Amino acid sequence: MNNNLTHKNMKNIEWSSLTFGYMATDYNVRCYYRNGKWGEIEVSSDEYLKLHMAATCLHYGQEAFEGLKAYRCPDGKVRVFRVEENAARLQNTSRGIVMPEVPTDLFVEMVKKVVRLNQEFIPPYESGASLYIRPLLIGTSAQVGVRPAEEYCFLIFVTPVGPYFKGGFCANPYVIVRDVDRAAPLGTGMYKVGGNYAASLRANRRAHEQGYASEFYLDAKEKKYVDECGAANFFGIKNNTYITPKSSSILPSITNKSLMTIAEDLGMKVERRPISEDELDSFE
Repeated sequence: MNNNLTHKNMKNIEWSSLTFGYMATDYNVRCYYRNGKWGEIEVSSDEYLKLHMAATCLHYGQEAFEGLKAYRCPDGKVRVFRVEENAARLQNTSRGIVMPEVPTDLFVEMVKKVVRLNQEFIPPYESGASLYIRPLLIGTSAQVGVRPAEEYCFLIFVTPVGPYFKGGFCANPYVIVRDVDRAAPLGTGMYKVGGNYAASLRANRRAHEQGYASEFYLDAKEKKYVDECGAANFFGIKNNTYITPKSSSILPSITNKSLMTIAEDLGMKVERRPISEDELDSFE
C-alpha cells in the first residue's frame, strides 16, 4: 500500500527525538458491529470511548489489537508494511476468542483513511521515525455472564513514534525469565490479545529495573526451549541457516515471516523447530 502524500503542512515536531510513546493526532476511525453486520466507517477526533461498565472487553478479555507502521519514503510516497497480513492475523485472533472477523477490505480501507487523515504526523524519511498504526477490536455488549458479546467496536488510531528500543537497531541486552510464563501451550499465546501482555508486565518491569531492554521467555511446559522475546519473535543464524522456534504459544510475527522469505531468497536454509536454551551460544 502506498500513497502520494507530500511534506506540506507537516506538524512542527522534533521527529528525531521521538520515543515509542503516545502522541495525540487529529483523527481516529471507527466501525461498529451490530445486528450481525459491520456498519459504516466513522471519523472521530475524540480520544475517548463511551463504554458500558459491563462491556465484555472490560471483564472477560474480549479485546484484540494489531500494530503496524506507515513510512514516508525517499520518493515521497507513504507505504504501510504488509497491511493485509495484519488483517489476517486479527481475523485469526478473532476466531480464537470468538469475535466477528473484520473483513480485509474494511481493515485496509480504515488503515488508508486514518493515515491520510493524519498525514501531517507522518515523520520525514531522514528522521528514522514512523507513524504507528494501532487497530483495536473490543466487545462492547453489557453482559455479566461469560459468553461472547453481541456488539463490537473496531477502531484505529495512529501516533508518530521513534524506535521501540532506546538503542534502535543496536544490540540490546535481554534476560531469560524462568519464574513467569507468558502463555500456556494451548492458551492464547498465538493470538494478539491484551491478556498475554498483562501476563508479561511483572517480568518486563523487573527486566527494566535490572538494566535489560526486555525479557526472554522459555516454553511454559518444560522450561527448556526458547519461546518468545517480550516484544518479538526470536531467530538465530548459523551455518547459513535461519532458525526460529516452532511453538503453539508464539504470536505469528509478520516481521519474522518476512525475514524467512528474505533468507530463502538469499539462498539460506530456513528451519522452524524447537531451540533449546543451550543452543543459544552456538548462533553467530
